[in-house]
Formats: sequence, C-alpha cells, structure tokens
Amino acid sequence: MDSRQRAVARPHGGYRYHGAHALWPTDGARKSYNPKNKGKKSYQPILTFIAETREYIGGELRNGDRPDGKQIARHLAEVFAALPACVVRIFARADSGFYCWEAVQAYARAGAQFILVARKTSRLVDQLQAAVWQPSPETDADQQCEFWYQPEGWGKAYRFLALRYRKDEKPLKEREQYQLFDSPSYLYRVFVTDMEDAIASLVWFYNQRAGAENLIQEANNDAGLAAHPSGRWATNCVHFQLAMLAYNLNCWLLLFHREETVTPEDLKHTTLATARLRFLFVAAKIWRHAGRVGISYSDHYQECGLFQRLMNRLRDITVGAPGLRPVLATPLSG
Repeated sequence: MDSRQRAVARPHGGYRYHGAHALWPTDGARKSYNPKNKGKKSYQPILTFIAETREYIGGELRNGDRPDGKQIARHLAEVFAALPACVVRIFARADSGFYCWEAVQAYARAGAQFILVARKTSRLVDQLQAAVWQPSPETDADQQCEFWYQPEGWGKAYRFLALRYRKDEKPLKEREQYQLFDSPSYLYRVFVTDMEDAIASLVWFYNQRAGAENLIQEANNDAGLAAHPSGRWATNCVHFQLAMLAYNLNCWLLLFHREETVTPEDLKHTTLATARLRFLFVAAKIWRHAGRVGISYSDHYQECGLFQRLMNRLRDITVGAPGLRPVLATPLSG
C-alpha cells in the first residue's frame, strides 16, 4: 500500500466493497430477503472489504431487518476509523442496501467518492421515463442515460446513471446478479454517484464489486460464517467476528508471503481452503539429532520453498519504534 497517495482499492484508486448477504439463523432473526429460502427467517450481516487486499475491514451480524440510515452511517464511520492514517483517497461502491441520504453524508464527511445502486421509487421511475436515452455500445445494456435528481429527503441533487435492457433480448436469468428495476418493456440498472467519469467506466468499476460476493461465499464455506453455533443472538454475533478474523488471517498470510514487487492488480487471492492444503495440512517429520531439532518435508511438497520463505520472514520480525518493524521493504502499491 502506498503510504502517500493510494487508498484501499483496485484497480485504479481506493475502492471498498459493501454488501449484505443472507444467512440462515436460529435466534434473533427476521423474515427478509432470502433468495434461496423465500419467506424464511435469516440473518443479513453488513460486510465491508478492501478491494486491493480482499481484507474484511468492518461489519456486524444483523437480524433480517433492513438497517436504517443511522445504522448504515454508524457502520461507515467505524469502517473509515479503521483505515490506516496513510490512506488519503477513498472510493466506495455499495449495493442498494446503502442507498440513503445518511450513507451519502457519511461518504462526504470521510471525503470518499462513491457509486451506489439506487432503489426503485415512483419518482425515480418517472425520471427514467422522461430521460433522454442513447445507445450503450460500451456496456452490456441496450441503452443508457444520465440525469441529476434529488431523492425525497436528500439534501441536494446527485448524478444518476441508468442502463436499460429490452426484455425480449436476453433471458432474465443471465442478469440475476444485477439489482434491476422492472417495467413492462425494460429492465433497468440505476446508480447514483458523485464521480465524473463516463457511464461505461463507472459501470465497469461498479461491476468489479462482484468479487465481494466471492469473498462472502469464501467466508461462508471456508471460515464457517454461516455455521451459527448457538441459539443465542449474542453468541452468534461473537462467532461472526471470529469467522471473519479467520478469514482475515488467511488474507494476512497471503500478504506476508507475497513477492516484494507485486502490485494490487497482480496480487492473486488464494482461498482459505487452498491455503490450508498448502501451509497447514503439510506432511512432515520432526527429527532430533546432536542436540538439534529440525523438520523434513516430503520430496513431493511443492510449496517447500515458499513455506521456508514464510518461516524466514517470521523469524525476521523484530520490535522497533513505535512497533514491529516491517519485514517487507517494499510497500504494496499500485
């Protein structure tokens, strides 16, 4: 990470993922959005990730109720407070769960630029119907438009971007990952942003947020996020943070053994399940001879050199002012 300019992002700035994801709970749940088991109770945690390093930076387990504006603003304030002091540029992308005036104000206070998915309202639909639409050759949509609009309860107008798709062109299932408005003839994707880039660039940038869903899936499957151990709400909240800590430990392991010259664009993410096979479930033999203790690895262990580099870096950790000295001389920067 560049200690002078770069924020927490990929591929060309400080971007952050926000997202909610349905989990199947015991105590403290509510009926809400649950795509696999409609009508069932679910937990819907708020999760925020750093795009460059895939680290979890903040979140909480929630019942199925949609968080209100104050709760979202509090979450964002905690996320911004957790960022290192060297971060000076922040760009954020979030799903429609963050579409509220309080979130926009929280971004403004932190100096963060943002792009959010808009939620459908009758006034916004009127704006879409009155907009001037143009072909959209650089996106997967049929047409695009933009306009300035002030939602009800917001302090000022913002730039809105919209894409629309003819219903008879492609099956709906091909776009299930999008948050869409429905109408008799079209499906719409609508965003609000304070950024000035071209529509295609901003849509491309937002689409990179899809990687956050993979990170959530990894936390569910490999870190045990969805395995709620208790019928008590408070216990499950603690388990949620422990699961995300396990997820982060894997991220930090990958950062710790990275090549010195790697950039955020080239930094490859290895899932927790794969990391376990590479570095934890390792066949080896501990031996003692002439007062020395050692470990011998199998000749078939392909990660022996990388594992040895990890161990050497661990041995190189020393305490300095004001804390631990860096083991890697070159910071991660893009």
